[in-house]
Amino acid sequence: MSPQGPPIRRLVFAGEAIVDLVMWLPALPERGGDVIATSAGPAVGGGFNVMAAAARQGLPVLYAGGHGRGPWGDLVRSALAAEGIAVLRPPDRRTDTGFDVAMVERDGERTFVTSLGAETLREPGSWDAVPAGPGDAVYLSGYGLAAAGPGAALGKRAAALPDGVLLFVDPGPLVAEIPPGVLGPLRDRCDWWSCNQREALLSTGAADPAEAARRLVPRDQSGVIVRAAAAGCLLACGNRVTRVAAPQVEPVDTTGAGDTHSGVFLTALADGLTPADAARRANAAAALSTTRAGPATSPTRAELDAWLASVP
Repeated sequence: MSPQGPPIRRLVFAGEAIVDLVMWLPALPERGGDVIATSAGPAVGGGFNVMAAAARQGLPVLYAGGHGRGPWGDLVRSALAAEGIAVLRPPDRRTDTGFDVAMVERDGERTFVTSLGAETLREPGSWDAVPAGPGDAVYLSGYGLAAAGPGAALGKRAAALPDGVLLFVDPGPLVAEIPPGVLGPLRDRCDWWSCNQREALLSTGAADPAEAARRLVPRDQSGVIVRAAAAGCLLACGNRVTRVAAPQVEPVDTTGAGDTHSGVFLTALADGLTPADAARRANAAAALSTTRAGPATSPTRAELDAWLASVP
């Protein structure tokens, strides 16, 4: 299946790394109710999950987003350093990095409430300094695109990326809050559009994921990924849709599975795999990540290779 897109030598992450305050609980309470978490703790998440997934597979990564002064910013920088991820900007001395409360239920499903901070760049021209040239894959997250003011600037910068730069867009759960004037030019420019079934429905109104994938393809040279959880994903290019299955596992925590999928998919493309084979590897990595508790549970290249060799 086409498209392969331009060669990839580095991932430039134009998104947000934040801190997850993770709470594991039996089930979400009713509105106005309460529930006792079985365990809780902070962990670096958000865009960090994508970057860690790619770095653990061997792709060089540059974090181009913001980060603040304070305990959350310190935690983010420490996690980036541990993964060997380069950082473009100095800390913002005016505020700390943002955070979310991630509530993980017994079946592994998660629900988020997010408070944005220094990772969302608000100064005019902040994104103009992001380096992007031939061989770079630029990743955009919907969290940054939905922010009033900065989202439009980021979208405009990304839509004008030069040839030879692969643009990967994941609109995320806030897709309905991103202005059409921001999304439209990005869809016209992007090489890969990646979302889950809920986001595909919100974007197209099509309940059938295959039909939603077809509607999301903006042009023949670009591709669409619709992630379908345990069922794997659908790849669309033009009117052709391919279903790619995933290995079956018993999930513990699905937090970050979609991010793992994106990071491993891009690294597999960088390794020269076809999109279909890259999706198979990404499906496997995402499935394996759900068997571990926490947001950044993507496997290393060696772990994924060994697991794939053991899966029938």
